Amino acid sequence: MPSLSAVEFDVRAIPFSTRGAWLNISPVVGLHEYADDLHLVAHRNGHRNGLTPVVRLLPWRGGAQAPATTTATSSVLSWRDEQGYVEAVFDGPELVRLRGSGLGLRLDDAAPGLTPFSGTYLYLDPATGDHVLTSYETGLRYRVTVLTGHCEAVGAGALGKARRALTVGGNGEAWEMAVEEFRTSRAPLVLASTFDEAVEAATAGFSTYVDRVAPWRDDSTPAAALAAYVLWSATVAPEGFLRRESVLMSMHWMDKLWSWDHCFNALALASGEPELALDQFLAPFDHQTDEGALPDSISHSELLYNYVKPPIHGWTFEELRPLLPSLDEQVLVQVRDRLAAWTRFWLDHRRAPGRALPYYQHGNDSGWDNSTTFDADRVIESPDLAAFLVVQLDVLADLEEQLGDAAAAADWRDESERLLDALMTLWDGAAFVARSANTGEASSASSLLNLLPLVLGERLPDDVRSALARRLGDHLTAWGPATEPPTSPHYEPDGYWRGPIWAPSTVLIENGLRRGGDVEIADDVSARFRRLCETSGFAENFDALTGEGLRDRAYTWTASAYLRLAAASVQAKAFDVGASSGRTSAR
Repeated sequence: MPSLSAVEFDVRAIPFSTRGAWLNISPVVGLHEYADDLHLVAHRNGHRNGLTPVVRLLPWRGGAQAPATTTATSSVLSWRDEQGYVEAVFDGPELVRLRGSGLGLRLDDAAPGLTPFSGTYLYLDPATGDHVLTSYETGLRYRVTVLTGHCEAVGAGALGKARRALTVGGNGEAWEMAVEEFRTSRAPLVLASTFDEAVEAATAGFSTYVDRVAPWRDDSTPAAALAAYVLWSATVAPEGFLRRESVLMSMHWMDKLWSWDHCFNALALASGEPELALDQFLAPFDHQTDEGALPDSISHSELLYNYVKPPIHGWTFEELRPLLPSLDEQVLVQVRDRLAAWTRFWLDHRRAPGRALPYYQHGNDSGWDNSTTFDADRVIESPDLAAFLVVQLDVLADLEEQLGDAAAAADWRDESERLLDALMTLWDGAAFVARSANTGEASSASSLLNLLPLVLGERLPDDVRSALARRLGDHLTAWGPATEPPTSPHYEPDGYWRGPIWAPSTVLIENGLRRGGDVEIADDVSARFRRLCETSGFAENFDALTGEGLRDRAYTWTASAYLRLAAASVQAKAFDVGASSGRTSAR
């Protein structure tokens, strides 16, 4: 498929931003909070789930807000009515350029007031002649440089509760301005390009990115370019606790990196952006503790350890290896050491004395916060945890063999066999159950979580693997595998992990089925989920029966799951065509 010029999207669902920026333009101003108007939103230091709405962006004419239609592409955001327009483009990660004709723009302070510890202060800087807003919440400054047109300021220098606003082009004339985010001071703005050239650069930058990330896209994968934009626009430059270029979960309120979501983003990026993919995989390991634990989540200015996330990192690295074939020995040693410490955390610090299976302390540790698997007890020996660690132990053994340490490889394989045997004690003859780490009481087996040992593929006994594949039928809807069967008394349409369809569980289930040889079922799961994304976008999760997108509507691991499954589908189709025409490979 040829390169696209831009991809269109609904800015109420997906923020307008660019790779590297900690800024976006969006109506999302808080946790599940949508404003009527678009805002310039910052994601550094913020006090409101990490995000801070800095200014409202109001189309303006004749002293009042003007009704206008908003459209967005990966290059340009615009407001239009019959008499004029306003356009915005990111000219790099810290500079938003805006222009208009026949329609002005008002930048209205989004803070409710200014106190000694909160709010936004507006002043005229005598050094440059520009107006600057300085935000307590972000700790940064936002300079407005008017390039052409007249600027009207209200509230410059005002304290306390006061109206603070800047209006450019409100009388219908043509105008242009720029908004910069920076720390303390900067020389007067000197632009190296025209507005149109900035648009061309934005278009070329994203086109190059999508051609790398999804070169395989065709008419059978209509959402691929938009999925790539969700990743592109949620990628931030290294800063604060995020020491690498990082793909956040979202540029809405879920503007963090959790220590398992990064794995799915790494997999989606690996073929086209291998360095970025490796950074995604390694990012949480930058904050690994002496005990080997990974943080629960990382944001610009927050690092949390009160929970962990499931150890899917061995599985992830096994999937990454064919996509990153040129990893040198230094990287392999680094990965080996970090995976080993992460594995030892579970084996040394998360097993009760005399018990073979490690335990979660809460549903949050599993990533499935409120799964019904945790209804009977929160501190449980869970089948998914054991299965992930068996895979991780096998990956460690493979790494040791490649690095020339046969004895260490044998030790990891022995540990893997012991843990696999222990996992099978959770099999009740029909299903895997979880068990309280304190009382030994078994829990409900209705959650999809209990089917995740499928990731072991051929390492599971045939009868167990077949039984799990059959049980999947209870979960499978027209859109994919529900996290709780719709027939369950515990099912909730918007119940987080008690019913809705999620990307990570879908990818893990699909991969496990394929590993175990259930290719037709895996193909079906993939097709249903891809159709879901093509219909409902890249939400945090989805109503399992209607397919409606739920919660955060621009989630990167959902976009990554689509890209991974779509790529495999296109490549499999090409392989089948090649095989039927006598070629041995289409890759």
